[in-house]
Amino acid sequence: MLHERLAGARTTLTQAGIGADEAALDAEVLARHVLDCDRATLLTRARDPLPSAFNRLFQALVSRRARREPLAYIVGHREFWGLEFDVTPAVLIPRPETELIVEEALASLPRRDAVRRIVDVGTGSGCLAVTLAVEFPAARITATDTSHDALAVAYRNADRHNVIGRITFVQTDVLNEVAGAADLIVSNPPYVPAGDAATLQPEVAGYEPAEALYGGADGLDVIRRVLGSAPPLLAAGGWLIMEFGFGQEAGVRDAAQRANWTVVRIRSDLQGIPRVAVLRR
Repeated sequence: MLHERLAGARTTLTQAGIGADEAALDAEVLARHVLDCDRATLLTRARDPLPSAFNRLFQALVSRRARREPLAYIVGHREFWGLEFDVTPAVLIPRPETELIVEEALASLPRRDAVRRIVDVGTGSGCLAVTLAVEFPAARITATDTSHDALAVAYRNADRHNVIGRITFVQTDVLNEVAGAADLIVSNPPYVPAGDAATLQPEVAGYEPAEALYGGADGLDVIRRVLGSAPPLLAAGGWLIMEFGFGQEAGVRDAAQRANWTVVRIRSDLQGIPRVAVLRR
C-alpha cells in the first residue's frame, strides 16, 4: 500500500542525511510524480492498491534522492513566483530568495505599462526573465547566459508561459553583445566564494552547475563586472537589482561605490540575511 511505501521512503531519505520534515515532503512529491496526481488524490489513495509499475519507478526516484540529487532535477520542475518552471542540471534551481528581485522591481517601477526594456544577466532557467515579462506586459526582455543548454531551458519556459515573443535570448558573457537602454537590469549572478564549495549542501555542490554558483575568490567577481558594464546600457533613471550572498553586503557596497553607483536599499530575506541590492546611478 502507498502509506507503507511512503514510510519506507522517509526512512531511506532520513538515513541518507535528509531532515525528517524534508524527507516526508520529498517522498510525497516523488509518489505524486509517479502517479501523476495532486496531493488530495494522493491522500485519498493512501491505502488503495498501487499500479504494478509503481514500486519499481518510485524506488528508482527515492534512490536518486537518497544520493542527494535535488528533488527539482528528479521531477524536472520548480515553482517560482507562482509559476512552474522546467529545470535541468544545466541551470540553477530557482530559489525563494530570488523572488525578492521581482518584488523590488515591482516596487521600484510601479507604472508597469511604462516599462519598455529589461535585461536579465545570467538568466539560467529564465525564471526572472519570464516572471518579469509576465509582470511588465509592455516590456521587451533581453536574457543573457554563457550556457547554450541553459538558454534552451529558458526558451522552453518562456514558451510555456506565453512570453516567448517578448524575450530575446543572447549567449554571451555578462552584458557583452547587449545594446540599447534598459529601464531595469536584474541579475542573480554566481556569488559563492570558490573556497566555500566544501561547505555547501551535497545537493548544491554535487549537482548544480559550477558556472552558476562560483564567483571567484570572494564571490564578487561577476557582481563587479555587472556593476562595471551596466551603466552604458541603463536608461536615465533606470534601476539595477542584484542578488548576493551571505556576508557580502559590505563588499557589494564597496564595489558599488567604486563603480559610482548609489545603493538605494538592501533587501534582506526571511532569515534576515542581506540578499538583494537595489542600485541607481
